[in-house]
Amino acid sequence: MTPNRRFPAPWRVEQTEGGHFVVKDATGFSICYVYARADEALRSSYMAHAEAVVIAETIAELPVLTTVNQPD
Repeated sequence: MTPNRRFPAPWRVEQTEGGHFVVKDATGFSICYVYARADEALRSSYMAHAEAVVIAETIAELPVLTTVNQPD
């Protein structure tokens, strides 16, 4: 873990009871929420479940991606 990192890795994705997703850091702090539609009636307001999963998982990978791409 980088000592100056505000949101320590690893980050993980959890699904809420409402079917949305929350990205949390290693301490359990909620970094962001990704909202998905629960039914077709909400499709204009929220993205599809599959889209929300991909976005949440990509966000959770950011600490790894930024570490890999750091110059030596």
